[in-house]
Amino acid sequence: MIERFLKQTTFASQEDYANNLEFIIPDNFNFAYDVMDEWAKEQPNKLALLWTNDEGECIRFSFKDIKEQSDRAAAYLMSLGIGSGDMVMLILKRRYEFWLAMLALHKIGAVAIPATHMLTTHDIVYRNNRASVKAIICAGEEYIMEQVIGSKAESPTLKTLVSIGPRQAEGFHDWHKEWMDAPTFVRPGKNNNDDTMLMYFTSGTSGEPKMVAHD
Repeated sequence: MIERFLKQTTFASQEDYANNLEFIIPDNFNFAYDVMDEWAKEQPNKLALLWTNDEGECIRFSFKDIKEQSDRAAAYLMSLGIGSGDMVMLILKRRYEFWLAMLALHKIGAVAIPATHMLTTHDIVYRNNRASVKAIICAGEEYIMEQVIGSKAESPTLKTLVSIGPRQAEGFHDWHKEWMDAPTFVRPGKNNNDDTMLMYFTSGTSGEPKMVAHD
């Protein structure tokens, strides 16, 4: 796989590496399709993700699993009106759904904004308005959901809320209840290499957090 994206894959020295590392960037490159889905074609049963939690749950995802579930997640998010260029905040802690949501957003051309679960209502309002956040997908935990709900009144661009559970609340879509009914995923179109893929907010230690985009 790596040889698709590097002109040289082995190096004799640090100097060789510094002088000859050169990336091959395909037109309309998309990590979800061009890397993850390609792994699913080449080695569908290879382990892609091993997820565990403090309660002892353990879930193994092959590349085939990741492809199928990220396709389903993409179709689900599109059914909620999320499309190319839309800003979507992810407050998902270390839940495995984070990875499915990330790849799904890449596939539809939306912009993922990962965020810590420690944000206050004020923090979320600030981010919503600075980035014109359209949707928030969050872990269904009391504190997180309270802060998200509290941000709605001061966030005019915020239209869609999704909880991955275990808790649900009025006004939230239920990811695990609804996503299995999503239509078959159809790739919506190709992206451009200068499209924004991710957006982060800095820690704000010397002022208000600043947006940092990654294409």
